[in-house]
Amino acid sequence: MRRRELGGQGMTVTELGLGCMGMTHSYAGQDEAESLRTLQRAVELGVDFFDTADMYGPWTNERLVGAALRPHRDDVVLATKFGQEVDPEGRPTGRVNGRPEYVRAAVDGSLHRLGVDHIDLYYQHRVDPDVPVEETWGAMAELVTSGKVGFLGISEAAPETVRRAHATHPVTALQYEYSLFTRDIESDGILSLARELGIGVVAYSPLGRGILTGAIQAEDDLTSGDARPNFPRFAGDNLTANVALVRRLEELAASKGATPGQLAIAWVLAQGEDVVTIPGTKRQRYLEENLAARELALTPADLAAIDEVAPPGAAHGDRYPPTGMRRVRV
Repeated sequence: MRRRELGGQGMTVTELGLGCMGMTHSYAGQDEAESLRTLQRAVELGVDFFDTADMYGPWTNERLVGAALRPHRDDVVLATKFGQEVDPEGRPTGRVNGRPEYVRAAVDGSLHRLGVDHIDLYYQHRVDPDVPVEETWGAMAELVTSGKVGFLGISEAAPETVRRAHATHPVTALQYEYSLFTRDIESDGILSLARELGIGVVAYSPLGRGILTGAIQAEDDLTSGDARPNFPRFAGDNLTANVALVRRLEELAASKGATPGQLAIAWVLAQGEDVVTIPGTKRQRYLEENLAARELALTPADLAAIDEVAPPGAAHGDRYPPTGMRRVRV
């Protein structure tokens, strides 16, 4: 498995990691035993970068990931997040909390649930508009000094917020949704800022929350308990238009002997050596399919053909409902 460097502080990870959210959160069909097998299989196949968060569940995802990976602690990079507030009883409040006292309590909770003595990469999951980012990052910097955390990251923040955070303590990783259906970081200054400041990019949802695999053809394909019907891209005429786009991508993928999902992942990896991605799955067979994308070489002609089918802004509908959209680029 090839490795890439995140930031300039010494962190390296496999170019393909594993997003663990869906194992306990947002998607239907959860199966703890299969998720544990998938985590183990990822280690066997050379993946060393695993992504979770305290609000996935909440809390259950960190416990699951910690239980599976604790025997491999010296061989893996654990990333988790805080900021989407969870109360002391483990219930999401619907608020974002960046207060220093919340940061300190959140990291201790994550360390306990993961069963580790340090977290390799700790992200501010969303930015609290009521707390200066310097205050939040001052508390996060203390976690590095104390040894509780190795490196720091931020997710879905506005460019100026990233710049201010980086001035407080070096940012190692920027985690943003980035895929053929979500190319905002190319136009809103995030990607250029990352390269200006020497910060790595961690692309989540490279499969567009599953739609880029071709497995979703209609709203009926999303079962009860799945959050995606609440997302504009997965509803009504937006879904119909997005499925039509995926069918065109399927034709390009077939010409390369690949699945559309593999094409989508390979496209993200082709965007630069400073970009890694964390496709999520809870099943071994999809894990293996996703990892095979790293062997798919895309030529300049391939990339041009993909851009013709899925240029920036091609996807129909917002990626989150209104509440979620208000929490990005703060």
